[in-house]
Amino acid sequence: MSDPRTPETLHDPEFGPDLAEVFGPAQRDGGPELVQLLTPEGERVHHPEFDLDFGAEELRGLLRDMVLTRRIDTEATALQRHGELGIWAQLLGQEAAQIGAGRATRPQDFVFPTYREHGVAWCRGLDPLRLLGLFRGVDHGDWDPAEFNFNLYTIVIGAQTLHATGYAMGMQRDGVVGTGDPDRDAAVLAHFGDGASSQGDVNEAFIFAASYNAPVVFFCQNNQWAISEPIERQSRIPLYQRALGFGFPGIRVDGNDVLATYAVTRAALQRAREGQGPTFVEAYTYRMGAHTTTDDPTRYRLSDDVEHWKLKDPIARLEVYLKRNGLADDDWFADLAAEADALGHTLREGCKALPDPQALAMFDHVYAEEPPELTRQREAYADYLAGFETAGGAA
Repeated sequence: MSDPRTPETLHDPEFGPDLAEVFGPAQRDGGPELVQLLTPEGERVHHPEFDLDFGAEELRGLLRDMVLTRRIDTEATALQRHGELGIWAQLLGQEAAQIGAGRATRPQDFVFPTYREHGVAWCRGLDPLRLLGLFRGVDHGDWDPAEFNFNLYTIVIGAQTLHATGYAMGMQRDGVVGTGDPDRDAAVLAHFGDGASSQGDVNEAFIFAASYNAPVVFFCQNNQWAISEPIERQSRIPLYQRALGFGFPGIRVDGNDVLATYAVTRAALQRAREGQGPTFVEAYTYRMGAHTTTDDPTRYRLSDDVEHWKLKDPIARLEVYLKRNGLADDDWFADLAAEADALGHTLREGCKALPDPQALAMFDHVYAEEPPELTRQREAYADYLAGFETAGGAA
């Protein structure tokens, strides 16, 4: 039998109907339902429902966010290769999906990320150096979620969607949904991937969100691969269509188009803030790099696919649009490149300077009020560590 990770299995009867018909060429490019405002060639197009006007400064800001987010990813990958990080979850190729969604949020909204939302973290004002501490293994994520309305990274696949739904239900009960006050009404943005959409937690979150009309936007970055499993093995319909089975709308957007992603996510969040319930947004994109730095994607996907998606690069298409329309000059691009270089330097030096944690710090923040049993464990471990100091002194 053919390797189930190869395109040949699209025609293998063991896997049911001919999935090549379900995921034909048009569908693999997103299909006719794909919401798009900027083509891969950098041409501005319009959409009857989600069209927006973007000013020059706003467009430059979106490009800057994507360029700097890519630099964060590049530097972190290099740091891992040099042994400075234990692992890194790459986002190469997904910058538009993350920046578009992140910039669509308001300060009072709350975001629940996976472990890959480095661009969204950037949009929420989080210093990227604080992300590196987690992947270096010196902390578990040292930021206060309440300070940035950005939850800690979630490693358990799909678990954050349940957290997000519960938080959104709490917003309803706090009276910050559907009041008509734009500075008060809030919503939740829950990120996950196409692989997570197959998890029970995600489907349970859909059920609760639909049942309670929770103000949550489920934002799925469909990057085509759940580690080594292609999307064809996970669903026989486009992912966004699953939402209809749970009773709320689903939308597929070009995840490599930052303008369309911003417009669709903004509309979905506003719908949630007004009390109209959940929305499923499928950002159709592609993971250009590895799942993490421990992964080798050449073992399970074709180089032709990667080359095909390189032509859809989210940064290149907006850069072309800005240059073609005279919205950014050479000096502006030179300044952006210098800013990216400075950010890279800061990350390299800052990562190496991150302090190692104290051994007893593992007992901190376990409980709001430390119980006696934990106190005894702390004291016993402190005595254990002290024994090494005594032995070293005697030697």
